[in-house]
Amino acid sequence: MNAVARTLRWPAPPRPPERQALWSADAIAAATGGQASGAFQVSGVEIDSRDVRGGDLFVALRGEMADGHAFIGKAFVNGATAALVDRPVPYPHVLVRDTFAALQALAAAARARSDPARIVGVTGSVGKTGVKEAIFAALQRHAAGRAHRSVRSYNNHVGVPLSLARMPADSRYGVFEMGMNHAGEIAGLTAQVRPHVAVITTIAPAHIENLGSMAAIAAAKAEIFGGLEPGGTAVIPADSPHFAQLRDAALAVGAQILSFGSAEHADMRLVDAIEAPTGGSLVTARLGDRILCYAVAHPGQHWVDNSLCVMAAVHAAGADLGAAGLALAEMGGLKGRGARLRVAVPGGHALFIDESYNANPASMRATLAQLGQTPATRRIAVLGAMKELGEFAPSFHAQLADPLAAAGVDHAVLVGPEMAALAAELGTAGRRALGKPGGFVHCASAGEAIAALEEWGLTAGDVVLVKGSNSVGLGRLVAHFAQHRA
Repeated sequence: MNAVARTLRWPAPPRPPERQALWSADAIAAATGGQASGAFQVSGVEIDSRDVRGGDLFVALRGEMADGHAFIGKAFVNGATAALVDRPVPYPHVLVRDTFAALQALAAAARARSDPARIVGVTGSVGKTGVKEAIFAALQRHAAGRAHRSVRSYNNHVGVPLSLARMPADSRYGVFEMGMNHAGEIAGLTAQVRPHVAVITTIAPAHIENLGSMAAIAAAKAEIFGGLEPGGTAVIPADSPHFAQLRDAALAVGAQILSFGSAEHADMRLVDAIEAPTGGSLVTARLGDRILCYAVAHPGQHWVDNSLCVMAAVHAAGADLGAAGLALAEMGGLKGRGARLRVAVPGGHALFIDESYNANPASMRATLAQLGQTPATRRIAVLGAMKELGEFAPSFHAQLADPLAAAGVDHAVLVGPEMAALAAELGTAGRRALGKPGGFVHCASAGEAIAALEEWGLTAGDVVLVKGSNSVGLGRLVAHFAQHRA
């Protein structure tokens, strides 16, 4: 057997290089069919004038609410070198007929010049961003800093071409996240990304309001296989009830299959996972005749599952599994997606678990289970409404009562109108009270939730889970208490 994984004496990950030239004026004009106002080079691409840095190309997109051309002056004040525009401006620029079409063309040119880079596409109902970041961290370490990925959750019809346009020509790997709200959307994104490895993290009832059934969600996610390069690999969850549907969709386009999970038929199969003394998990997995032993910094069974997905994707990309083990051991939490903050309170500190960016029934259950395994004086759950569940919303919200009780939650703050169903369930006669009678409160907004937490008062040893769909605005609650970080 080949034991992979000891994490001692491995070199530190390389520091990212200084920003280098990304596009010349001539290259932008050639890619977009535009006309350059003169010679220049840019080191980045940006669509929001507020985020522009020195050396960027500012792409002036026309949106439903605003026209990016109105912010060109601000972009140049912030350091833009040039702009991509559909009308002449008194700044260095490339003039095109349609700036969005030009951004897509620039993305296509970036993808075309990236060969022979290995490209990984990631989608799924839960865990896309965390898995994407972990795969990137592993590939970045393996490739001595020459890996690229989509930042934040740039996974839609604008974010994907923007992320592609930002990919340096000498990248050895690219990792791109793809999301959707409706059927057909991932098909358009994967055609741009053209991955060598297509990853589906899991299938869960996110966006079921628009798609109608779990099988339809699985079919929409499986659209990612349509963009696979010849001989590409589909990385799919072996434990999913929709495994056969995903497998058949991948085989239909000639993909190789690499599955992950606890099932006996999983290629990257979980052998064992135990809680690490410092938090997180120590995982043993099997890939063929190889045994992999590695640590996962993030706590919770869902991150054990994520780690198997990461390992499978890294293997499919032809990179080093030891680097993947190190990346998983060293990853910190992402803002809104598992970051942990110590907040000063009387007598010590409270721990906030920031999951405020997104929520669906599967991820709610997973993070509540994680909360239940976290040592605490009191466990407090601030839960925001789960969006895009349509007619299923009342039942999915009410069903969180049992996970709340199983996690030993003492107080719950429920935020948003959809949480009325859970409030009613918790108030049902005979149901186990949370901590004490009146252990939960239903609020209309993040502001009311802040007031409720402050009224209860945080004490040393409290652990506060904050989770909800981004539109509920619970990031504001986290930011409010983060002002007192310990």
